Amino acid sequence: MSAPDIRHWECFVTGYSASSRRTQSEIWRLVRHHSRELGVIGFYYDECQHVFTSGAKSNRIFLDSFKSLMKEPEWPLILVLSGVPALGTYVHSEEQLSHLLTQVHFDEISLGKSADPAKDPDMIELNKLVYAYAELAEVDVEAVVDVDFLERLDFACCSRWGLVIELMIRAFALCRMRGKDVATLKMFTKAYDRGSRLPKGLSPFTAPDYRDIFDRAMLLEIINKT
Repeated sequence: MSAPDIRHWECFVTGYSASSRRTQSEIWRLVRHHSRELGVIGFYYDECQHVFTSGAKSNRIFLDSFKSLMKEPEWPLILVLSGVPALGTYVHSEEQLSHLLTQVHFDEISLGKSADPAKDPDMIELNKLVYAYAELAEVDVEAVVDVDFLERLDFACCSRWGLVIELMIRAFALCRMRGKDVATLKMFTKAYDRGSRLPKGLSPFTAPDYRDIFDRAMLLEIINKT
């Protein structure tokens, strides 16, 4: 979140114009003011680790700004910061800010805890998650969801719950955009194509020996760069 990004963000959230001549301090002041005027009580920053750079002086500015937003006496704001584990390192480097935040860590998906897939806790949770999002999108997934599909979904998303959710949103949105109310493996493959740099049609959803073909560490690196 560079200074220009902050200005665009401030315009988008508040609906007010932002001047390129304003400093970061002035922009944050406007954010606090407009948030109070509009009744905004909090902000969610996704992929927040990208705000910070190792050794950069700007890190302290952002940390102090976050702290000020939360400690504003007249209109304190709630901040939800999400990102990879490195984010925690930056946030906890500011003691007062660290005390204001509660860290929530999501473990990776871990299939195979039970020999019986029907009793595997993460398999059950993954299955429930797919059906929950499908219901919200009003898309039928009955024909596509089985143990093999869920294992491929887990592998394709590198056992990350967040990536699973992002992929489901893309897949179900694609279904709705095309006027379909039944999900297919083809739809998930197309959605995965859009979220990765793999050659079109090549994905863990379609490759017979996907565990031998793909390296999960490289998959994750590709997805993070997309």
